[in-house]
Amino acid sequence: MRILVTGAAGFLGSHLARYLLKQGHSVIGIDNFITGSIDNIQDLFRKKDFEFIKYDVTNHLHIPGKLDAVLHFASPASPIDYLKFPIPTLKVGALGTHKALGLAKAKKAIFMIASTSEVYGDPLINPQHESYWGNVNPIGPRGVYDEAKRYAEAMTMAYHRYHKMQVRILRIFNTYGPNMRLKDGRAVPNFMMQALNGKPLTVYGDGAQTRSLCYVSDLIDGIYRLLVSRENNPVNLGNPHEISLLELAETIKRLTGSKSKIIFKPLPQDDPKMRRPDISRAKKLLKWHPKVSLEDGLKKTIAYFTARAGTAAKPARPKKFK
Repeated sequence: MRILVTGAAGFLGSHLARYLLKQGHSVIGIDNFITGSIDNIQDLFRKKDFEFIKYDVTNHLHIPGKLDAVLHFASPASPIDYLKFPIPTLKVGALGTHKALGLAKAKKAIFMIASTSEVYGDPLINPQHESYWGNVNPIGPRGVYDEAKRYAEAMTMAYHRYHKMQVRILRIFNTYGPNMRLKDGRAVPNFMMQALNGKPLTVYGDGAQTRSLCYVSDLIDGIYRLLVSRENNPVNLGNPHEISLLELAETIKRLTGSKSKIIFKPLPQDDPKMRRPDISRAKKLLKWHPKVSLEDGLKKTIAYFTARAGTAAKPARPKKFK
């Protein structure tokens, strides 16, 4: 297939582009580098089946030649990013999705939207399944991201129903791994950089709030399975293993061999108290489930962060993960 990936220089977009190339497909990557990095895709420029365009997908989108799929992964995805870039976050979710859908329609291509578990907001049920409508504050500071993704899903389904397009709606739960930015602002990068640099690990609230963390290779496998499926309705992808943020901080501290203290700060507004996907549909429809354990994934990510940070800190000898 010839596949367009928006946000191709981002954390997930770069992994996805690399995976698609390994599967024998041709990839056109688009990114405006508002949060993506050329470093994430530098090695791909040597591949004959990879093309790259520096471009803002909220503008008119035209790609010569055939396209078999349009995968819309462009968007700030970290709270520090969409608080810094609230308007671009809204625009890429609304205008960017519209332009990407229009391109997919013109090319008679499959359209995939990278949605998020944030469509569930601060959920009142646990785990969260695809039929749950969510608990979102539309005018809160996180609303620019949450509502952009909810709108993107609504537009995608409108194109599916009205234009009979093949669409894929991917609801991504917390994912981590190499190619995350060192100052990404999310829990895993924050804890790792603080631990590796000997700084206090900052836990917000009392640390009892939970997350479910999926290693990036597992997520990319699930994305590809969804792409080649025939499923047009939303599908959760994530790791259902739930861990508190305090336990996560303690685990990263142990794996890095850090002597840092753990400190507590007030919980940000609308920060979700729990995140855990119900992946029943993914298991049934895609025959997918995550395989990489949290400890193994964290060790791989620590090695990447250690190398990128240029720190002398070395991971401690791993102990059995509880």
